[in-house]
Amino acid sequence: MRFRNYRRLPHSKAGVKDVAGVGGTGDPDRMTSGAMPRPDRRLLLSGFLFGCGIAASMIDLFVFHLVLHWHHFYDLSTSDVALVSDGFFHAFGWFITILGAFLLADVRRRGPVRWTRWTGAVITGVGFFQLFDGVVDHKLLGIHQIRYGVDLVLYDTVWIVSAVLLLAAGILVVWRTRPDPAR
Repeated sequence: MRFRNYRRLPHSKAGVKDVAGVGGTGDPDRMTSGAMPRPDRRLLLSGFLFGCGIAASMIDLFVFHLVLHWHHFYDLSTSDVALVSDGFFHAFGWFITILGAFLLADVRRRGPVRWTRWTGAVITGVGFFQLFDGVVDHKLLGIHQIRYGVDLVLYDTVWIVSAVLLLAAGILVVWRTRPDPAR
């Protein structure tokens, strides 16, 4: 058996459903609980985590925290607390980026990578992180704003609209590159 976490019935017969619920295929690349091949799920998770990590560590932290000095991850306390929160945020962002890269390496080890699909998952991750940050961190929790001392309507609108556009573009790419169910 090629994948450790997969369960295949010993002898799948025609008309008998195998563990994936597909009659008689005995396909080891199918998960026991659904119809999407496990390598595809790992590919999508890899891209999504990589995209979230890049959005957190490269776009948000480097651009807005370090280069522009517009805000910190947690702005409701002292400068020391804000810098420590940036450090933890930075570590978390790189952790999920590296986790996504390790998952990608595992997918590559198991077979060919569908790079367009992975790129769609990365874009989805970037859009999701940006939307989560804009809605939850900026508006619901209020732990920081994009920038201080300015009218936030334009900044929030650009932030959230660009997040929705990225999320929609990524989902569209992922959807258009989905595996053929007949395979």
